[in-house]
Amino acid sequence: MTKYKFILSGGGTGGHIYPAIAIANELKLQFPDAEFLFVGAKDKMEMQKVPQAGYEIKGLWIAGLQRKLTLQNMMFPLKLASSLLESKRIIKKFKPNVVIGTGGFASGPLLQAAGSAGIPTVIQEQNSFPGITNKLLSKKANAICVAYENLERFFPKEKIVLTGNPVRQDLIDIESKRDEAIAFYGLDPNKKTLLVLGGSLGARRINQLIEKELPNFLSQDVQIIWQCGKLYFEDYKKHNQPNVKVVDFIERMDFVYAAADVIISRAGASSVSELCIVGKPVIFIPSPNVAEDHQTKNAQAIVEAKGAILLKETELDNEFSIVFEALLKDDGKQKQLSANIKKLAKPNATQVIVEEIKKLL
Repeated sequence: MTKYKFILSGGGTGGHIYPAIAIANELKLQFPDAEFLFVGAKDKMEMQKVPQAGYEIKGLWIAGLQRKLTLQNMMFPLKLASSLLESKRIIKKFKPNVVIGTGGFASGPLLQAAGSAGIPTVIQEQNSFPGITNKLLSKKANAICVAYENLERFFPKEKIVLTGNPVRQDLIDIESKRDEAIAFYGLDPNKKTLLVLGGSLGARRINQLIEKELPNFLSQDVQIIWQCGKLYFEDYKKHNQPNVKVVDFIERMDFVYAAADVIISRAGASSVSELCIVGKPVIFIPSPNVAEDHQTKNAQAIVEAKGAILLKETELDNEFSIVFEALLKDDGKQKQLSANIKKLAKPNATQVIVEEIKKLL
């Protein structure tokens, strides 16, 4: 039996890292003897998260372009050249059968180097609006696995496969974990639980909103799991109390989803895919500070299917408390949102992506 080798690259945020790990885990199930190597950006969170998941990772000296003129931007050509050289060296030494990119700075030079070396490449595009790196890489990629329809505007139509986004398999059956999750967080099983997700790094505007609304939540007998992000934890940990659990990062996503009755979340692609599987009522507050405003587009795709509520940051001061209170009091609306968002779930996405990778072996 051939011993296959795979390189995976994705990082910068959990939204790029966890899909790459999910794909690696599924490949490992199907090819127990395979060798795996991850490639990330040197000082980004993948350098910790990937080894924690049991895989080796090498770091490239790469960062994205800032939107304004900075020293970082002036260094970009040097970093890109260095990363391309290092990527070629990694590929020559490791000799992968297939290279898989899930987005993030490091996947650009790595997939470029793989394509130049004639090694098959697969892109996994999580968003409804692709970033510039994947648009450029798509010309040479063998397959492009996407989570949203109508991406022919950006990618060669014949390479596109609609797969959905890989999600953690422990989210498939969270209903059975509710009691365990409530106990784990020391919550009251008779109260409604609000889960607040700002992404792995945190979301300043959501944190400001939750701090302002805390008295309202508590007066409505709501308890909160508030993931404020590691950048903001020092500012908000003072709000920890029996009914408010402030955390910087969540390791057991299955537990927080199981405990939640209502969720407030950013609309990064991986979060949206997870929330479809979880099937709880969601208020999306997209980040306006991302390329091409893709989070708003991700959220709108769910709202059009009547599966979630969307509030823009500019609407929070005037509308949030009215919208939240109305949702909290309306069990019928909660059930309707849950049922509709669940219809959009693609729980087998990882397996479908791995089938596409196997075609290239």
